[in-house]
Amino acid sequence: MRILVVGAGGVGSAAVSIALRRDVFEHVVVADFDVGRAQRAAASGGARTTAVQVDATDERAVAELVAAHRCDVVLNATDPRFVMPLFRASLSAGVDYLDMAMSLSQPHPDRPHELTGVKLGDEQFELAGEWEQAGRLALVGMGVEPGLSDVFARHAADTLFSEVHDVGVRDGSNLVIEGYDFAPTFNIWTTIEECLNPPVVWERDRGWFTTAPFSEPETFVFPEGIGAVECVNVEHEEVLLIPRWVDARRVTFKYGLGDEFIEVLRALRTLGLDSTDPLQVGDVQVAPRDVVAAALPDPGTLGDSMRGATCAGTWVTGLGPDGSPREVYLYHVVDNEWSMREYGAQAVVWQTAVNPVVALELIATGAWKGSGVLGPEAFPSAPFLDLLDEHGSPWAMREG
Repeated sequence: MRILVVGAGGVGSAAVSIALRRDVFEHVVVADFDVGRAQRAAASGGARTTAVQVDATDERAVAELVAAHRCDVVLNATDPRFVMPLFRASLSAGVDYLDMAMSLSQPHPDRPHELTGVKLGDEQFELAGEWEQAGRLALVGMGVEPGLSDVFARHAADTLFSEVHDVGVRDGSNLVIEGYDFAPTFNIWTTIEECLNPPVVWERDRGWFTTAPFSEPETFVFPEGIGAVECVNVEHEEVLLIPRWVDARRVTFKYGLGDEFIEVLRALRTLGLDSTDPLQVGDVQVAPRDVVAAALPDPGTLGDSMRGATCAGTWVTGLGPDGSPREVYLYHVVDNEWSMREYGAQAVVWQTAVNPVVALELIATGAWKGSGVLGPEAFPSAPFLDLLDEHGSPWAMREG
């Protein structure tokens, strides 16, 4: 398989280093608007990598790159602003596509904290018929959350339960970043988008609806020494994906942000610094959110200052195969010391990056097959979970 990776930030660079350890990937082309970043990400691959410059909004240029380098698939490692041009470019180039975040939402104009507007992924699912007709696969939401969390939901429904009641994705960590008063461990542009948009909840009898940001706080006890973390509702793709393939009564996503992080996000909203609409500043126009992103450290460079671990997982309740009540938490923990030692990547970006590489290998070997716009839940879970173990970072399950 020959891969075009668009985006050479923390996650894209980590995905390249992970893929280069797998023989199934013949060649990896790394593309970024900043060719220097692409060159750094490709440096360790020798003849198996090529670094190029590309504007991710230029669909024709992306399609031409696919053809010039004979790529089989496009891995989108950019932030969600660039999902649709890369999605369309892959379709026009006649190759498969994989991303880790879906097309952006737009809140309901009148009742944003009750009703959905344009939902995450709606623009992509509108083109599902064209992908099916072309016989190509667009695997959407295939990072860690969404991604591995969705695989966990599929695994629970297929093997652990006769009836699924609640599916709740829960993310938390005990990561500490030394030397910074405020330093997000993931792309701040994406973090602002998902945390300040109205969170989506799905219920069987109601469908998709929204709540206020940071609603329904709960204390969730995470495994492997992370401990109790307060989690709140956040807009996330799993809630839009899981109900399409998994029969459940309710689906939620809650994130352990912490009071300080929530206060900063609320301050950004109050000051208008979360806006993506450009403002005139002197002789230039600049979006406030881009200024915030530029002022903060690149999450991919924080690994040496981080300590602790991060946990992504899916909590499921319902009836077990014998009909009795059951509750499980399927999870994946990555310790920052391990990921830095083994890959030179901090825990959060490595945990995100390993999952699309696993999925790409399953597509390359034919273990995962399909056409159209599909989420991770549309495929058998066992091959994915087995292959994830091969990367030296196994998943686990807590009963009860």
